[in-house]
Amino acid sequence: MSNQVVLVLVGAPGAGKTTVGTAVADRLGLAFTDTDELIAERAGKSIQDIFIEDGEETFRDLEVEVVGDALQNGAGVLSLGGGAVLRSETQAALEGHKVVWLDVTADVASTRAGLGAPRPVLLGNVRGQMAKLLQARRPVYESVASVTIDASGDSVEDTIERVIDLVRSSA
Repeated sequence: MSNQVVLVLVGAPGAGKTTVGTAVADRLGLAFTDTDELIAERAGKSIQDIFIEDGEETFRDLEVEVVGDALQNGAGVLSLGGGAVLRSETQAALEGHKVVWLDVTADVASTRAGLGAPRPVLLGNVRGQMAKLLQARRPVYESVASVTIDASGDSVEDTIERVIDLVRSSA
């Protein structure tokens, strides 16, 4: 098992970062870490509760700390929350890492995100919120990514295979 971060997955809520990352890590015998889970553990409450009780700014501050720690001390495949790349500190910390952007359309992301757990940044009109979110974040995802994989049209299995091929080819 690797003792360093081999791959970092970024993208919008609903892009498939956790699903793809878990499968890739499992098939390659690597550890998988989801920074949203680490944030909830560190805070002792859910992401949704952090947003409601403490506000988004507090969540983002904690996110910068957790992502930085995970990049320095983590191993295997690391999945970042959809907005983690918004902070310059995180952008800088990603430099030198293999960062894969799972790019999806607003329609695909909103359909997938709407089927999952509540997402505080998408309250209300999920499709409209997702379109705005992607418009704002797309340039940032593009700037931090080493590789972009279009995960909208492919099946999840095809996306997983493409990421595995990428890891193997860069090993």
